[in-house]
Amino acid sequence: MKLCRIRTEDGIRPAAVDENGALRDLSDHVDDLSEAEISPAMLKKLAALDVSQLPEIKGDYAPILRDIRRLFCIGLNYHDHATEMDMPIPEHPVLFMKACPVTGAHDPIIIPKGSTKTDWEIELGIVISRTAQHIAEAEALDHVAGYCIANDVSERDFQMNFGGQWVKGKSCDSFAPLGPWLVTQDDIPDAQALELLLQVNGVTKQSGNTSTMIFTVPQIVAFVSRFVTLQPGDVIITGTPPGVGVGRKPKEFLKPGDTVTAQITGLGQMQQEVRSFGG
Repeated sequence: MKLCRIRTEDGIRPAAVDENGALRDLSDHVDDLSEAEISPAMLKKLAALDVSQLPEIKGDYAPILRDIRRLFCIGLNYHDHATEMDMPIPEHPVLFMKACPVTGAHDPIIIPKGSTKTDWEIELGIVISRTAQHIAEAEALDHVAGYCIANDVSERDFQMNFGGQWVKGKSCDSFAPLGPWLVTQDDIPDAQALELLLQVNGVTKQSGNTSTMIFTVPQIVAFVSRFVTLQPGDVIITGTPPGVGVGRKPKEFLKPGDTVTAQITGLGQMQQEVRSFGG
């Protein structure tokens, strides 16, 4: 099932995507999509609906959940991306966080004030459905509602050249687009067999497959749960394949007027216009 939140003239409405790609209004069944609506029990109820019989609605994509609690990130999770960044292959998942609000699939990317190196990173996002604490890998998928596309937008100068941890280069406003849908596990039988593609102005910059991740989805969820009690509505983004701007020769970075398109098998497509700060 593909779930989303749609901005309409009457406000944000919860929606599902039917087999033909049309948006169907869920507001007679749930008030919104939040941590309560992505519990295993509620997802089971929603899956039983005949989506094709629901009213069709129009609008653009809002953030996939009303109340995403926290956005965890895994760095250097593809062998060839670690190589292009000239960093060692990690022995354990590299965990950090983004501290900016999540945005929708078509909301703009804003180049922050003073930025010279705003970069792209397509990633698979994992949406947590129920509390996970010290869980085993074999239990991990029982705590996952589904998946989405993420772009871990990063300012490399802020990230690398101002000391301390990466969060300062990862958390500028608009740096956490997710979407367009939350796709439940029944629609994604194997999260380790998904093609990822990111283009800037129609030119392919990143192309990869989740089969080449160093740490798998179950490994990541179990690992994070050792150190942080995961809660419904938390999202983990799982690292990026090679082709980021800072790793290219010569280096490339986003500029106002660029269009960034990101897609993953079965998860739809995001497209954002790049704008200047205050522009």
